[in-house]
Amino acid sequence: MSYINELKQLCSELGCDIKENAPLSEHVTFRFGGPCSALVSINSAGSAARLAVWLRENSVPFFILGNGSNIIVPDDGYDGVILLFGSGFAGISVDDTTITCDSGALLSSVCAHAQQHGLTGMERLFGIPGTVGGALYMNAGAYGCEMIDVVISAEYIGTDGRIHSVDRSEMELSYRKSRFAESGDIITSVKFGLSHGDSDEIKAEMRSYMKKRSDKQPLDFPSAGSTFKRPVGGYAAQLIEECGLKGLTCGGAMVSEKHSGFVINKGYASCSDVLTLCSQIHDTVKEKTGIELELEPIILR
Repeated sequence: MSYINELKQLCSELGCDIKENAPLSEHVTFRFGGPCSALVSINSAGSAARLAVWLRENSVPFFILGNGSNIIVPDDGYDGVILLFGSGFAGISVDDTTITCDSGALLSSVCAHAQQHGLTGMERLFGIPGTVGGALYMNAGAYGCEMIDVVISAEYIGTDGRIHSVDRSEMELSYRKSRFAESGDIITSVKFGLSHGDSDEIKAEMRSYMKKRSDKQPLDFPSAGSTFKRPVGGYAAQLIEECGLKGLTCGGAMVSEKHSGFVINKGYASCSDVLTLCSQIHDTVKEKTGIELELEPIILR
């Protein structure tokens, strides 16, 4: 990896921390996966733009990682650079009913800020374990509310290395999809439009939705969240359970006995275990129902 020394120099100039051979298991919620060639912690939109331009000019593979809540990392890791959008790039500001935040901010933190300022609209998104950038990238949602319902606009780094703005109407948001997934653009900030509400009532509603999560979902085990996208006319969890797959295991991976829509890591799962189990689920459901389930998490390649 002849580029590493030059990348280190650039990171030094930008004030970004860089780690070689960083274990990605520490940065994804599934808690498995091999190392990346280098992991760079982003500290500003400008730094991210400089790095993205340099990496593209030098033909170095790179991937944007937030909280790692929707990612499956191969056992042999990633032969490239991870740009980590996390706590070093997580500013949140409030102006009347508008919240603006860096894309590395946790969505749950933004929801908490909204509640503290008496702003309603994000209660059902509380508990989604991703960053704002990752949530917008996949139009994350829960309990009938999606990012499309609260986002006003966003800023992103285009493939030209410049910062651009985009309104919600141009984001092509649909079920677990956005224009960002295809364009190669890198989300750097997100703006939410909310409404005034009662802070105590908002807090109570957030707690209610969080209790629903903890009651129904296997939050005490590592996972990537919902394993399969919702198929047309049905629910993945219901299909998996009806096919008798609840509790099915492969190595350290298991179809959760609490919620069959989750494949969980019992503590010693490998990527191979998870993908083998997911393949078994896919094939069985297709054979018995004719419905083809699609993985929701992104496999890092």
